[in-house]
Amino acid sequence: MHSQFHKRERKVSNKIKTAGYFIKRLKDSGFVVFKIFNAFNDADSRRWTILVDPGVTSVFVTCYCNKNEINEVLFEIDDGGIKFPKGSFYKTESVEIIVAELITKGINNDTSKNPFAKIK
Repeated sequence: MHSQFHKRERKVSNKIKTAGYFIKRLKDSGFVVFKIFNAFNDADSRRWTILVDPGVTSVFVTCYCNKNEINEVLFEIDDGGIKFPKGSFYKTESVEIIVAELITKGINNDTSKNPFAKIK
């Protein structure tokens, strides 16, 4: 039987550049996270911006796609130069690298210490 539908084999892609996936992984690690913005112009290499540990250390993480190279994914971490030097970019395909960097720099991942944590 001939089917009019063509099955395409697709490689499972790393979802690190997807805000929802990235936020979920940070929340699973105990961080309080707010999605700030994801409606950048198509010509802009920024994809989304989130706020980690709002009201305490208040760290912005911005995802860039194709900033310097095609298929490149970069993350800028900005806390106003307090714990991260201004212009801190991380090129990684692993959320664990970002989580480890946040924890190493002392960013709070204890929801009981964040005034914006949802009470369950």
